[in-house]
Amino acid sequence: MRRIYSISALLIFCAIMFQGCRTLNPSIMLKTGKDYQFAEFPPSQPVEYKIAPNDLLTFQIFSNDGFKLIDITTITEGGGGGGYSQSGGGLQYKVEFDGTVKMPLLGHIALKGMTVREAEYFLEEKFASFYNKPFVLLEVTNRKVTIFPGSEGAAQVVPLLNENTTLLEALAQAGGIATSGKAYNIKLIRGDLKNPQIYLIDLSTIEGMKEADLILQANDIIYVEPRGNIAQVLMREVAPVLSIMSTILLVYT
Repeated sequence: MRRIYSISALLIFCAIMFQGCRTLNPSIMLKTGKDYQFAEFPPSQPVEYKIAPNDLLTFQIFSNDGFKLIDITTITEGGGGGGYSQSGGGLQYKVEFDGTVKMPLLGHIALKGMTVREAEYFLEEKFASFYNKPFVLLEVTNRKVTIFPGSEGAAQVVPLLNENTTLLEALAQAGGIATSGKAYNIKLIRGDLKNPQIYLIDLSTIEGMKEADLILQANDIIYVEPRGNIAQVLMREVAPVLSIMSTILLVYT
């Protein structure tokens, strides 16, 4: 009988160790090796948001330096402006995959990489060929980032309400870093997901605040690595094995 108990205890111990090693931190995503080369922050961080593919631009144009709204749906000028009234705040145009926007009268025109202010001035120059002293208003309406704050089930898609939302502001908007998150191990993933730029940020020190002041771009991913609760993980993973072993013991005894 003692032999049975000893064998069973050994099997349970082996199962615990096996499961524990296999699922030590199952909730950790986006792992990088020890020698992974993270992207380096440029010497001067961009201080304004830049237009990117898949952005939605709300567009309004006025003549006479803003005196009269232009109805570009009929290419006529009028005080009411059909385009404005139909959309409740201007017409929307999507920035296509190549960074261009198809606009009335101008056709496909490249706006990728411009700040909103630069794009407004640029379009005013282009529309000056058709209207008297054009005044353009642009707004990016669908900017958002995805934030994993460092705890299970707490990921959020956070809209960027301001033109120049910083990393720290977005984290605060998502409720801050979870108590189980590693403030010294934050990954910012930016650009094409097939070949993204990945930055490593440490917010556990005051020095790290310099990096937290960077301006977020649409579709950035902010991932705070969670701390692995080893004891909880082991109990959850090994519980089915323990149940089977206990049943075997009862049968043999």
